[in-house]
Amino acid sequence: MQIDKGLFVTFEGIDGSGKSTQVSALRKSLEDKGTEVIVIREPGATLIGEKIRSILLDKAHSKMSSETELLLYEAARAQIVYEVIRPALQAGKVVICDRFYDSTVAYQGYARGLSLESIDFLNQLATGGLEPDLTFLMDLPAKDAWERMDVREEAQDRLELEGFSFMEKVRAGYLELAGKHARIIKVDALSPATVLAKYIDRKFWEVVNT
Repeated sequence: MQIDKGLFVTFEGIDGSGKSTQVSALRKSLEDKGTEVIVIREPGATLIGEKIRSILLDKAHSKMSSETELLLYEAARAQIVYEVIRPALQAGKVVICDRFYDSTVAYQGYARGLSLESIDFLNQLATGGLEPDLTFLMDLPAKDAWERMDVREEAQDRLELEGFSFMEKVRAGYLELAGKHARIIKVDALSPATVLAKYIDRKFWEVVNT
């Protein structure tokens, strides 16, 4: 099944919510149907973005201010929109992004306590007004996410080290966002991955066909 225009899909959620698994599942489903898909992560996906990502997540940067953190995310976002997302959409491709500006609102706004108005302004500046067509919020209670992360083999990054209460604030922020924007579809991340994949695939095509 072909899609006749570019479509921008984002996945959001706290760490440990299973975003990466569902991003991969949707990509495979779309490619199996003959749809051209680009999968990216944010921050990242460009040379500049990956360098900024390494700065943001480095545990050695524990003294980074919340304002510095915010501006670095926005800088990486501006580059990925300019270099990757807009050109792909203009070429009629589906772009799936693991995190986008909803993450900044949830993490730097609701959890860090920075001005939501300032964040909205910077998001608009970085994206030139580009918004996702569809966002899947992988919703998971913080305690379940914490347990999942506790058994991960990879080392924790700077944001993962913020702790349980920080994660709870991020989730609360995401849930508030979901109540404000119709494009955000809340997904129960406690459900089996195969069940979630079918649900997400169905919702994707509902949006395409409306």
